[in-house]
Amino acid sequence: MTTPPFAPPTTAEIDVVSAQLGRSARGVVGIAARCVCGNPTVVATSPRLPDGSPFPTFYYLTHPAATAAMSTLEATQVMPELASLLDEDEDVSAAYQAAHEAYIADRAHFGDVPEIDGISAGGMPVRVKCLHALAGHALAAGPGVNPIGDAALARSSWSPQRCECEKPGAATA
Repeated sequence: MTTPPFAPPTTAEIDVVSAQLGRSARGVVGIAARCVCGNPTVVATSPRLPDGSPFPTFYYLTHPAATAAMSTLEATQVMPELASLLDEDEDVSAAYQAAHEAYIADRAHFGDVPEIDGISAGGMPVRVKCLHALAGHALAAGPGVNPIGDAALARSSWSPQRCECEKPGAATA
Protein backbone atom coordinates (compact mmCIF):
# COMPACT_ATOMS: atom_id res chain seq x y z
CA MET A 1 0.00 0.00 0.00
CA THR A 2 1.32 3.45 -0.85
CA THR A 3 0.41 6.83 0.57
CA PRO A 4 -2.02 8.85 -1.56
CA PRO A 5 -0.09 11.14 -3.93
CA PHE A 6 -0.50 14.58 -2.41
CA ALA A 7 1.43 16.82 -0.09
CA PRO A 8 -0.01 18.62 2.93
CA PRO A 9 -1.98 21.70 1.87
CA THR A 10 -0.51 25.17 1.97
CA THR A 11 -2.16 28.08 3.76
CA ALA A 12 -3.05 29.56 0.37
CA GLU A 13 -4.74 26.31 -0.68
CA ILE A 14 -6.75 26.19 2.55
CA ASP A 15 -7.82 29.80 1.91
CA VAL A 16 -9.06 28.85 -1.58
CA VAL A 17 -10.92 25.80 -0.25
CA SER A 18 -12.50 27.89 2.53
CA ALA A 19 -13.67 30.42 -0.05
CA GLN A 20 -15.07 27.61 -2.23
CA LEU A 21 -16.98 26.18 0.73
CA GLY A 22 -18.09 29.51 2.16
CA ARG A 23 -16.77 28.41 5.58
CA SER A 24 -13.49 27.45 7.16
CA ALA A 25 -12.07 24.23 5.77
CA ARG A 26 -11.71 21.54 8.44
CA GLY A 27 -9.24 18.70 8.69
CA VAL A 28 -7.79 19.03 5.18
CA VAL A 29 -4.73 16.77 4.80
CA GLY A 30 -4.13 17.37 1.08
CA ILE A 31 -5.43 18.56 -2.26
CA ALA A 32 -6.47 15.36 -4.02
CA ALA A 33 -7.52 16.85 -7.38
CA ARG A 34 -7.14 20.23 -9.04
CA CYS A 35 -8.78 22.36 -11.69
CA VAL A 36 -6.74 22.89 -14.83
CA CYS A 37 -5.92 26.36 -13.44
CA GLY A 38 -4.41 24.78 -10.33
CA ASN A 39 -7.15 25.57 -7.82
CA PRO A 40 -8.36 22.76 -5.55
CA THR A 41 -11.26 20.66 -6.82
CA VAL A 42 -11.18 17.81 -4.27
CA VAL A 43 -9.65 17.81 -0.82
CA ALA A 44 -8.59 14.86 1.26
CA THR A 45 -9.95 15.21 4.77
CA SER A 46 -8.72 13.60 7.96
CA PRO A 47 -10.93 10.72 9.09
CA ARG A 48 -11.17 12.48 12.47
CA LEU A 49 -11.83 16.22 12.40
CA PRO A 50 -9.97 18.57 14.76
CA ASP A 51 -13.01 18.62 17.11
CA GLY A 52 -12.78 14.81 17.42
CA SER A 53 -15.75 14.00 15.17
CA PRO A 54 -15.37 10.99 12.86
CA PHE A 55 -15.50 12.02 9.20
CA PRO A 56 -15.84 9.20 6.65
CA THR A 57 -15.79 11.41 3.53
CA PHE A 58 -12.07 11.34 2.82
CA TYR A 59 -12.37 12.75 -0.71
CA TYR A 60 -14.52 15.88 -0.51
CA LEU A 61 -15.61 17.75 -3.64
CA THR A 62 -15.09 21.51 -3.08
CA HIS A 63 -15.14 23.12 -6.54
CA PRO A 64 -18.37 25.18 -6.75
CA ALA A 65 -19.09 24.39 -10.41
CA ALA A 66 -18.44 20.68 -9.88
CA THR A 67 -20.64 20.53 -6.79
CA ALA A 68 -23.40 22.39 -8.64
CA ALA A 69 -23.18 19.92 -11.52
CA MET A 70 -23.50 16.95 -9.15
CA SER A 71 -26.45 18.61 -7.40
CA THR A 72 -28.12 19.06 -10.78
CA LEU A 73 -27.62 15.38 -11.59
CA GLU A 74 -29.04 14.35 -8.22
CA ALA A 75 -32.06 16.62 -8.78
CA THR A 76 -32.69 15.06 -12.20
CA GLN A 77 -32.94 11.57 -10.69
CA VAL A 78 -29.83 10.15 -12.34
CA MET A 79 -28.91 8.22 -9.17
CA PRO A 80 -31.46 5.40 -9.69
CA GLU A 81 -30.15 4.95 -13.23
CA LEU A 82 -26.56 4.70 -11.97
CA ALA A 83 -27.63 2.42 -9.11
CA SER A 84 -29.25 0.05 -11.58
CA LEU A 85 -25.81 -0.52 -13.12
CA LEU A 86 -24.78 -2.21 -9.88
CA ASP A 87 -27.57 -4.78 -10.27
CA GLU A 88 -27.29 -5.22 -14.02
CA ASP A 89 -23.54 -5.34 -14.63
CA GLU A 90 -21.30 -7.64 -12.60
CA ASP A 91 -18.17 -5.85 -13.81
CA VAL A 92 -19.47 -2.48 -12.63
CA SER A 93 -20.50 -3.99 -9.31
CA ALA A 94 -17.06 -5.58 -8.82
CA ALA A 95 -15.30 -2.33 -9.77
CA TYR A 96 -17.49 -0.40 -7.34
CA GLN A 97 -16.56 -2.86 -4.57
CA ALA A 98 -12.89 -2.37 -5.44
CA ALA A 99 -13.39 1.43 -5.39
CA HIS A 100 -14.88 1.14 -1.90
CA GLU A 101 -11.87 -0.85 -0.72
CA ALA A 102 -9.41 1.59 -2.34
CA TYR A 103 -11.19 4.54 -0.70
CA ILE A 104 -10.90 2.98 2.75
CA ALA A 105 -7.25 2.08 2.14
CA ASP A 106 -6.43 5.66 1.10
CA ARG A 107 -8.13 7.07 4.19
CA ALA A 108 -6.40 4.56 6.48
CA HIS A 109 -3.07 6.31 5.85
CA PHE A 110 -4.41 9.18 7.94
CA GLY A 111 -5.66 7.31 10.97
CA ASP A 112 -7.83 4.51 12.24
CA VAL A 113 -11.26 5.68 13.37
CA PRO A 114 -13.30 2.75 14.75
CA GLU A 115 -16.61 4.62 14.39
CA ILE A 116 -16.26 4.62 10.59
CA ASP A 117 -14.54 1.26 10.15
CA GLY A 118 -15.65 -0.28 6.85
CA ILE A 119 -17.54 2.84 5.77
CA SER A 120 -16.42 4.70 2.67
CA ALA A 121 -18.66 7.33 1.05
CA GLY A 122 -21.39 7.89 -1.48
CA GLY A 123 -23.17 4.61 -0.73
CA MET A 124 -20.27 2.38 -1.74
CA PRO A 125 -20.11 -0.54 -2.14
CA VAL A 126 -23.78 -1.47 -2.66
CA ARG A 127 -25.77 1.66 -3.44
CA VAL A 128 -25.52 5.14 -4.93
CA LYS A 129 -26.19 7.74 -2.26
CA CYS A 130 -24.12 10.88 -2.99
CA LEU A 131 -22.76 11.81 -6.40
CA HIS A 132 -20.63 14.56 -4.86
CA ALA A 133 -18.63 11.99 -2.89
CA LEU A 134 -18.41 9.55 -5.79
CA ALA A 135 -17.28 12.24 -8.25
CA GLY A 136 -14.75 13.48 -5.70
CA HIS A 137 -13.32 9.98 -5.41
CA ALA A 138 -13.26 9.54 -9.19
CA LEU A 139 -11.40 12.84 -9.64
CA ALA A 140 -8.90 12.05 -6.90
CA ALA A 141 -8.26 8.45 -7.90
CA GLY A 142 -8.33 9.02 -11.66
CA PRO A 143 -10.43 7.47 -14.41
CA GLY A 144 -11.26 3.79 -14.16
CA VAL A 145 -11.20 3.48 -10.37
CA ASN A 146 -14.76 4.45 -9.41
CA PRO A 147 -17.17 3.50 -12.20
CA ILE A 148 -20.17 5.33 -10.74
CA GLY A 149 -18.14 8.47 -10.06
CA ASP A 150 -16.79 8.29 -13.60
CA ALA A 151 -20.32 7.89 -14.99
CA ALA A 152 -21.58 10.86 -12.97
CA LEU A 153 -18.75 13.04 -14.25
CA ALA A 154 -19.42 11.90 -17.83
CA ARG A 155 -23.12 12.83 -17.50
CA SER A 156 -22.47 16.21 -15.88
CA SER A 157 -22.20 19.61 -17.51
CA TRP A 158 -18.91 20.23 -15.67
CA SER A 159 -15.51 19.07 -16.89
CA PRO A 160 -12.23 18.87 -14.99
CA GLN A 161 -10.56 19.90 -18.26
CA ARG A 162 -12.25 23.33 -18.32
CA CYS A 163 -11.70 26.05 -15.70
CA GLU A 164 -14.91 27.42 -14.23
CA CYS A 165 -13.38 28.96 -11.13
CA GLU A 166 -15.03 32.13 -9.89
CA LYS A 167 -11.69 33.93 -10.09
CA PRO A 168 -9.85 32.52 -13.14
CA GLY A 169 -6.12 32.93 -12.80
CA ALA A 170 -6.29 32.86 -9.01
CA ALA A 171 -4.51 29.52 -8.94
CA THR A 172 -2.87 28.43 -5.73
CA ALA A 173 0.86 28.33 -5.38
